[in-house]
Amino acid sequence: MSTLTGLGPLIRFALRRDRVFLPVWVLSLVGITYATANAVASTYNTPAEIQAYAANLGTSPATIAMAGPPVALEQIGGILIYETSMTALLGTALMSVFLVVRHTRSEEEAGRTELLSSTVVAPQAGPVAALVVALAAGVLVGLGVTWSLLSVDSATGPALLFGAAVAAMGWVFAGVALVAAQLTTHARGSIGIGLAALGVAFGLRAVGDTSETFWSWLSPMGWSQQVRVFDDNRWWPLLLSVALTALLFAAAAVLSRRRDLGAGIVQPRPGPASARSALCTPLGLAWRLQRASILGWTVGILVTGLMFGSVTEEMRKMVEDNPTLAAYFERIAGASLVDAFFSTAMLIMGILAAGFAVASALRMRAEETSGRLEPVLSTGVSRSRWYAASAAVTLVGTVLAVAAGGLGVGIAYAAVSGDGSAVWRLTGYVLVYLPAVLVLVGVALLLVGWVPRAAAAAWAALAVCFVVGWLGGILSFPSWFENLSPFTHTPAVPAEELTAGPLLVIAAVAAAAAGLGLAGFLRRDVGRA
Repeated sequence: MSTLTGLGPLIRFALRRDRVFLPVWVLSLVGITYATANAVASTYNTPAEIQAYAANLGTSPATIAMAGPPVALEQIGGILIYETSMTALLGTALMSVFLVVRHTRSEEEAGRTELLSSTVVAPQAGPVAALVVALAAGVLVGLGVTWSLLSVDSATGPALLFGAAVAAMGWVFAGVALVAAQLTTHARGSIGIGLAALGVAFGLRAVGDTSETFWSWLSPMGWSQQVRVFDDNRWWPLLLSVALTALLFAAAAVLSRRRDLGAGIVQPRPGPASARSALCTPLGLAWRLQRASILGWTVGILVTGLMFGSVTEEMRKMVEDNPTLAAYFERIAGASLVDAFFSTAMLIMGILAAGFAVASALRMRAEETSGRLEPVLSTGVSRSRWYAASAAVTLVGTVLAVAAGGLGVGIAYAAVSGDGSAVWRLTGYVLVYLPAVLVLVGVALLLVGWVPRAAAAAWAALAVCFVVGWLGGILSFPSWFENLSPFTHTPAVPAEELTAGPLLVIAAVAAAAAGLGLAGFLRRDVGRA
C-alpha cells in the first residue's frame, strides 16, 4: 500500500464536508477586500486627501501597529494595501487553522480517523488531504484578493504580489495547525495553539513595524507585508514563508510517527481524584469549560479597544482634512467628529464581542455532538437546568467581553487626552450594544433548539452584522438589508441620544429567541442532527 493510498477520495470527502464552510470563508474574505478596496478608492480620490491620509495615519504608531508598515501611502495603491492587508492576512490564517484542525485532530477525536484507517487508507493520506484543501483555499483567497485590487484599476504585478502574500500567510498557518494537531489530544487545544501562534506573529510584526527593528522579520505576517506592494514589489520575502511551510510539514510528519492514533505528543494532565463541589453543578461545569475562552476573548477585545482609543487624535486630524471621510463619520446629524468616531468604535467592539457570544452559545451544540451531554443528563440534571446554566455562562462572558472593548477604548483615550472620566463613560457607552449582541446569542440558541444541523448559520448572522456595521456607511446598502442587523436599531452613542425604547425591544427579542430555543431543545431528541 502506498503512503498516500486513498488521498483522492479523502480530498473529495473533505470538499464535500466543506461545501458550505469553504465558500463562506473564501467569499467573505474576498467580498470584504473587494468592498473595502472600492470604498477606499472612492473616498481618497484627490491628491490632497491622499496626502492627508499619509501625514496622519501613516505616522501614527498605533495605526502602524494595527495595519502594518506605511508603505507607498503617497499613492492610492499603498492606501488600499494599508486598509485591506490585515483583514485578508488574519482571515486567511484563521481559515487555514480551522480547516486543518477540522480534518485532522477533530477527526481523530471523533473516532472517524481510526475507522478510515481500518480500510485501505494510508495513515498519512488524511493529513495530506487536509493540507491540499487548505493550500488550495489559500490560493483561491489570494486570487480573489488579486481580482479585488484589479477591480479598482490597480497594476497587475502589485495585485498578484499581494494575492501571493495573502496565500503564503494561509500556507504557513496551515503548517502551524498541522503541527498543533500532533501536539494536543483535543481540537480545542490545537486551535488554541494556532491562535496563540497567530497572536505572537501579529505582536512581533507590530513591535517591529512601530520600532522599525528586526522583530517584524521574525514573523510570517511580517514577511507577507515586507513584500512592499506598490513600492519595491519584492517577491523574495515569500520564499521565507514557503520555507517555513515546508519545515512545518516535515515536523508534523515526524511528530505523527512518534504518537499513537488519537493521542497527542503532549499528554493532558490527569485531573484530581475528586472534583471540587462547584464542578458538581451544571453552572460550575459550564464555567470550567468556558473560562479559558472567556479570558482569551476578553483580553483580545481589551487590546483591540486600546488600539482604537490610541488613534483617536490621529483620526480627528485626518477626518478634518478629508471631507468625504468626515461625511462618513458624521452620517448621524449633529455629531462631532470625536463622538462619531467613538460611536463607530463602540459598534466594532460590540461586533467583536458578538464573536465570542456566538461561539459560546454554539458550545452547547458541541457538547451534544461530542457525546458529553448525554452522560450529564443521565444524572439528576434536567435539560432545562443544563440549558439555563450554559446560557448563564454565555451571558456573563458576553457582558465581560462587551465591557472590555469600551474599557480599552476609554483607557487609551484617557492616556492620550488626559480625560480620566472617559474610562467609565466609554465603558458605559459600549454596554448600550449588549442587547444587540444578545440577539445573536438568541439566534444561535434558537437554531440549536429547533434546527441543530443549521446551528452554524448563526455565524452568517454575525457576518451580516459585521458587513453592515463596518461598511454600511460607505457602501450604502439597501435599508431592508441594514435593518437585518440589531446593531442598526441600537442608538449610536455618544453620537446619538440614548433612548431606552429600542434597547428594551431588542432585549425582548433576544429573550424571546432564547426562550424559544429552550422550548425546541426540550422537545427534540438529544444528539439529533
